Amino acid sequence: MKYTYLVINFFSILIPILFSFGKRLSFYKEWKALFPALILTGIFFIVWDHYLTLWNVWHFNPEYITGIYIFDLPVEEWLFFFTIPYACVFIYASLNKLLRQDFFQPVAQKISMLLFAFTTIVALTHLHQLYTSIKLSLTAILLLISLLMKWKFMGKFYRAYFTSLIPFFIVNGLLTALPVVIYNDAENSGVRIFTIPMEDILYTLLLLLMNISLFELFRSKHEIQHA
Repeated sequence: MKYTYLVINFFSILIPILFSFGKRLSFYKEWKALFPALILTGIFFIVWDHYLTLWNVWHFNPEYITGIYIFDLPVEEWLFFFTIPYACVFIYASLNKLLRQDFFQPVAQKISMLLFAFTTIVALTHLHQLYTSIKLSLTAILLLISLLMKWKFMGKFYRAYFTSLIPFFIVNGLLTALPVVIYNDAENSGVRIFTIPMEDILYTLLLLLMNISLFELFRSKHEIQHA
């Protein structure tokens, strides 16, 4: 029972790791760009997680974790910010190789503008709720950056993001249904999809977009160096 969160992490990354070495995808060749992105994004999220835990935005059920803590966070939570982003960026890179047509590119900016407007409005109307206001504000800021910078990969990003929502509902559903993570509903909007707080869907967008934007940045630098 106490290994539940650890097992969820393990199975979240198992298939992406195994398929990273497949000849068709060869995702391991992207690790030089991937790992710096994972580390930088992970540091950012772990710091916020640390404070949100101290501020009683959520806490972790001792029945489902090993009890090993680093920086006031369970070791499983640290692993979460490696396993889930790795799996999501793997989905992104795999879809880019397997599907040539970028279906979302023509509407990517419109999607970003709609999401920016939504996250901004919800954040401003829930300033008294820490989880909702902080996470949606950060999501809105990153979406605004993507619009100002006119990132060309946003169509591919949304393809990967919408695809990743399938495993997201499985993993996050387990974490919130058991529950492994117990939310303080006074600090969120109270809107849930099944057992998952609405904010988690946009939290995932923030996590994935930060990783992919850095991944693309580091990958472009490697391509320039080897040109």
